[in-house]
Amino acid sequence: MTAPTAAIEADRALKVKHRAMWALGDYPALAADIIPGLGQVLVTACGVRAGDRVLDVAAGSGNAAIPAARAGAQVVASDLTPELLAAGQQQAAQQGIELSWRQGDAEALPFGAGEFDVVMSCLGVMFAPHHQASADELVRVCRPGGTIGLLSWTPEGFIGQMFAVMKPYAPPPPRGAQPPPLWGREDHVRSLLGDRVRDVSVRRETVRVDLFARPEDFRDYFKARYGPTIAVYRSIAADPARIAALDTELVELARRHDHGTATVAMDWEYLLLTARKQP
Repeated sequence: MTAPTAAIEADRALKVKHRAMWALGDYPALAADIIPGLGQVLVTACGVRAGDRVLDVAAGSGNAAIPAARAGAQVVASDLTPELLAAGQQQAAQQGIELSWRQGDAEALPFGAGEFDVVMSCLGVMFAPHHQASADELVRVCRPGGTIGLLSWTPEGFIGQMFAVMKPYAPPPPRGAQPPPLWGREDHVRSLLGDRVRDVSVRRETVRVDLFARPEDFRDYFKARYGPTIAVYRSIAADPARIAALDTELVELARRHDHGTATVAMDWEYLLLTARKQP
């Protein structure tokens, strides 16, 4: 097998693995329980209006795509994992909202250049392994003068720290894959987009999460519903000591971030960035 062919096969295998990981558990329920308002935050920041052509990249079950369609935009929700799209399609139908659902890789989007007025991603594109390839696609499919909007967990925030806790227990990442929370660093995203955009607006915000009565409830919830967490636990399934150690570290993480009294209350930080594609 030649080097280019081997690289292609390795990338294809990685995408299959990612698709399967996000089908684990129940991410649509998690998104509805924990971050129901973040999609609307991104839609508002992007200034989505009726008639806009909008692409939601790595849309999951449509927590940003559905609010954009509700605003009257012509929306396409694209994601690598068809199970997430199916869940979103069902949610949209229950709300009487129409939009298109299309399976697609964020690093090789199945759309033409300049096809959309707004290209956005809410906690989605950050999980594609090759950041520059994804950023290039975001820019490519956005029309000149159009808006690119991204909402991503920060490395310093709760989810970024959760990934740091899980990293020693996970298999080594494939060669060339970059950590998702890097998308929560302004300098990183600016370097990815480069001089192809202007009017960059950046702010850090938090979302209050108070769903859990105890830190242990947070851990158990993510062990049952969040694909990346489930995948890490599966990788150490034969080692009870490591399972117990990760259990303890996740509980301690939640405890350190708890600002609540009667229930656990955590503020999870994200980076919200919008920009205009150069004319």
